Amino acid sequence: MSDDAANQVSQVFEKSLQYVKRFSRYKNPDSVRQVREVLSRYQLAEFELCVLGNLCPETPEEAIAMVPSMKTKGRIDDDEQIEKMLHDLSLIKKFE
Repeated sequence: MSDDAANQVSQVFEKSLQYVKRFSRYKNPDSVRQVREVLSRYQLAEFELCVLGNLCPETPEEAIAMVPSMKTKGRIDDDEQIEKMLHDLSLIKKFE
């Protein structure tokens, strides 16, 4: 790899790292594992899990607006299930 290409990769890496540090919701790797565990109980697709885990919606309406497929595909039956899921996620964030 030429020096120019290596420098370009390094710049992209640095910008990506800055972005992740700035917008990460969870600072602790154990919290991230807990979030994945909570969300995986609901048989969500990988992208649904990522969206909910990263954007942290606060209400069932927000969650459905972000990931409408979780309700239309029948993985989650009602808003109470979504509310419980969001509550569990908020507890992880609160005690991080």
